[in-house]
Amino acid sequence: MTAKFVERLKEINWITSIALVVFHVAAVAALFFFSWQALILTLVLWWVTASLGVGMGYHRLLTHRSYKAPKWVEYLFTVFATLSLEGGPIFWVATHRIHHRHTDKPGDPHSPRDGKWWSHMGWITSGRSLHRSTEELAPYARDLMNDRFHVWISRWHWVPLTVSGLLILAVFGWQVTLWAVFLRVTVGLHFTWLVNSATHLWGSRRFDTSDDSRNSFWVAILTWGEGWHNNHHAHMHSARHGLRWWEIDMNWYGILALRVLGLARDIKLPRIRTQPGMEGA
Repeated sequence: MTAKFVERLKEINWITSIALVVFHVAAVAALFFFSWQALILTLVLWWVTASLGVGMGYHRLLTHRSYKAPKWVEYLFTVFATLSLEGGPIFWVATHRIHHRHTDKPGDPHSPRDGKWWSHMGWITSGRSLHRSTEELAPYARDLMNDRFHVWISRWHWVPLTVSGLLILAVFGWQVTLWAVFLRVTVGLHFTWLVNSATHLWGSRRFDTSDDSRNSFWVAILTWGEGWHNNHHAHMHSARHGLRWWEIDMNWYGILALRVLGLARDIKLPRIRTQPGMEGA
């Protein structure tokens, strides 16, 4: 073995890599066991985990504090997000804040300038980001580090997915579990990773930002609105990413629904001239 090969082996996060292999294999197996029950439960859980959890919870609420919500809503959305297998809130939030500080520059955890595959998945399996200690992440997530619940769930982030998976197995059987857990998680991970890779490579640019961020309609559809990435990087604290009426942003509509229910307040919007379709928002 060469010294370089040995060094690369040391960089691999074996627990994460093995888990991803298992989930991908099981996801492929799920395609051979289709049922309408499995599909419906998978779609519902995809919305709960990817939209309420990751998009509205981890991203717009915890990372950017784009709006305020009662603590029970914040904690509930955080639990939903852990069901996506994207890590605990401290890791997720700190990593994303680092990305915004160093977007497409040295220090960015997942820039396509370091390789397309790296930005999509390579950084997860062998990146420096997964080797950061709590002390290294702390400066980027002080608010979460001071919250006992977020500290606890960050340590035990795998528990909700494990428990929910066992419940689905007990109630619906292993065929549905293949869909609602393994296929959902695997596809959901790739959809999220497309924001790191595809929306820094292809799409339109409304704002002249200092990075390579792009707006992508198809990524926005797959991620409940997270694909309007150039809009987001230009106005990262905005709760609304789709700034035109035709820019479908389901996470923004979800935040509006929370406001109607009295569960969202102090909603931040871009400090720009009103866009068509934004009146009354």
